[in-house]
Amino acid sequence: MPNVVPDTSELPHVDIMGNRVHLIDTELAADYLENWIEHPGNKTRQIIVTGFHGLHVAMEDPGFKSILNQAALFVPDGIAPVWIAKRLGKRVTGRVTGADLMRGFFERANQKGYSSYFFGDTDQTLEKLQAVVEEKYPGHKVAGMYSPPFRQHSEEEIQAMIDHINQARPDVLWVGLGLPKQERWIAEHIDQLEVPVAIGVGAAFGFHSGQVKRVPEWVGDAGFEWVWRFLAEPKKLWRRDVIDGPKFIFRIMRNWRELKQANGL
Repeated sequence: MPNVVPDTSELPHVDIMGNRVHLIDTELAADYLENWIEHPGNKTRQIIVTGFHGLHVAMEDPGFKSILNQAALFVPDGIAPVWIAKRLGKRVTGRVTGADLMRGFFERANQKGYSSYFFGDTDQTLEKLQAVVEEKYPGHKVAGMYSPPFRQHSEEEIQAMIDHINQARPDVLWVGLGLPKQERWIAEHIDQLEVPVAIGVGAAFGFHSGQVKRVPEWVGDAGFEWVWRFLAEPKKLWRRDVIDGPKFIFRIMRNWRELKQANGL
C-alpha cells in the first residue's frame, strides 16, 4: 500500500502571486499518485508540474491562474519557485520535474502493475516512449497512447479521444501538449475523464523516449536547465526564456513586499 499522505491542504507551500505551489519532493508526489490510484474517488485529480513558465502565464491570464489553483497538487518543476520559496524562508526539498515524476511512477508501476496512457507529442515519440518504458519497466502497462493532429478539433473528435482514454482505463493520463495547452485541455475535460489522475508533463515524453537529451542533474539543481534547453531548442524556447523570463523576474522583484505578506512575513 502507498504511504499515508496528508490532505494537500495541509502540505507546506509557497504563495507566488496568488498561486499555491506545494513544497514536496518527487517521492512524496509519487505517494500521492499511488494513493489516488488506490482511492480514486469520483473525480479525476489534476497535477500541475511547472516552474516560472506556468506562473508567468497565470500572471497574464486569470483563467489559467484558476486552473492552477483548482488542481489537486501543484509541484515546482523549475528552479524559480524553489529559489523564491528559499528567499522567503520556506523549507524546500527541491524541484519535482515531470520527467522525474514519471520515472518515480514507472518504478512503482513496475512492481504493482499500474498503467499509463500517453496523450500528445508525435507518433514517433510515442512509439519510442512505449518501447523504452516497456523495456525498462515490464511490470508497468501502457494502456494506450494517441498523438492528436496539430489543428483545431471538432467536438466529435474530442469526444472520441476522451472515449478512447476512458475505454483504456489507465491509472494515470500523461498529457504532453506543452504548457499551457496541456493544463487547459485537462481542466476543460476533467469532468468527462474517468481516470484517477491526469498530469501535464511537457517535454518529458521526449526525455524518456530519448528524443530529447536531458540536462545533467547538477545543472538543473544549480538553476541552469533553461540555458541547456534554450541552446538545444532556441527556436522553440526563445520567447519563453528571452522575453517571458525577464518579465517574470521583474514582476517578482516589483511585488516582493506583497509576496512576503502573502506568505505571512
